[in-house]
Amino acid sequence: MIDRSHTLPVKRQAKELGISRGSVYYLPRPVSSEDLAIMRRIDALHLEFPFAGSRMIRDFLRQEGITIGRCHVASLMKKMAIEAVYRRPSTSKPAPGHKIYPYLLRKLPIVKPNQVWATDISYCAPRPGWSGVHMTGMQRRKEELNECLALCCEGA
Repeated sequence: MIDRSHTLPVKRQAKELGISRGSVYYLPRPVSSEDLAIMRRIDALHLEFPFAGSRMIRDFLRQEGITIGRCHVASLMKKMAIEAVYRRPSTSKPAPGHKIYPYLLRKLPIVKPNQVWATDISYCAPRPGWSGVHMTGMQRRKEELNECLALCCEGA
């Protein structure tokens, strides 16, 4: 983007591209080995306690003998793109402009097996040494679900 050997000055090139001159000269600093070790531990703690924010993780690290401040933990978490899992407000409000699809089963009488199916696929983060688990839940009629559970439990 910026050509330092061009006859046009760097200041003018940056202005034409719409970027600041400071970003032209910026060189990011490498992450220190201490921060990398702390980041590994934060990642492990986040997998174990996904609801923990920067304050709680700071307390866990201090219990392990790592002296660190909350702001430093928060900046490392931000760098790692992890955040605490918690309920956010207004989660059931649709986004503006989002199409609302009609519920096609409202007046449909469900009278036979395999007439209506619905699936939900979720991912559970594995713990170290475990394999990933994909769970599929199927909504069926109550009798069919009981039959399926009975068949599954016979083989166990």
